[in-house]
Amino acid sequence: MFTERQISAMLGQIARQDVVEIGPEPTLTRVAALAHVAERYGYAYDRAHRTGHNKQLVLVRMYQDPHPEARAREAATIAAHPQAGNGGTVPGMRPGTAKPLPEAQEAVARLKDRIMLDVLAQAADKRQQTIAYGSCAVLALVLLLAGMPIGGLVGGAALAAFLWGAFRLGAVRRQRIVRRLIDAGFVPVRDETGGQRFLRPGQQLPGHVNPFTA
Repeated sequence: MFTERQISAMLGQIARQDVVEIGPEPTLTRVAALAHVAERYGYAYDRAHRTGHNKQLVLVRMYQDPHPEARAREAATIAAHPQAGNGGTVPGMRPGTAKPLPEAQEAVARLKDRIMLDVLAQAADKRQQTIAYGSCAVLALVLLLAGMPIGGLVGGAALAAFLWGAFRLGAVRRQRIVRRLIDAGFVPVRDETGGQRFLRPGQQLPGHVNPFTA
């Protein structure tokens, strides 16, 4: 029932809005599956970010794709799944779930990659790294003021080493995702902030070239 309500709510957004938000969701797999459903209704992936308490949830933003192929895909989906969100079949999903059918698994996996790439980039931006490494200095200072200079040096150095390893692991994961997306035919581009994005051939970033973007 929860999945049915989510699908119904998402289709309500699609019926009224040119830009829809999916989530917040606790798992990338589930939000990627829901994003795939939105794609079948003529929407295109924009970006994702973590939100909520301790940044444990993921929110995905999608925009209406103005290309004729997307509008034809939407019409075909509506015709094939007239009761979606109301107890009927949902494009690409197993009945009553957000689990993709075999023919949709590859598309959902690549959406998951794009979502993960945005989430990892958010965690590794310069501001986040500055805050993280600043916490090392704060820890060392607190222990120093508490009369534990050796503990301050060791604790600060240990935390810095842990953070360096975590950021490095994130960079390796991003490189692997980038390779999978390129191998799948996605095109790397830079958005208005300089961030790396991946689009399907012929797709454009939302903005002034997309009159349907909010």
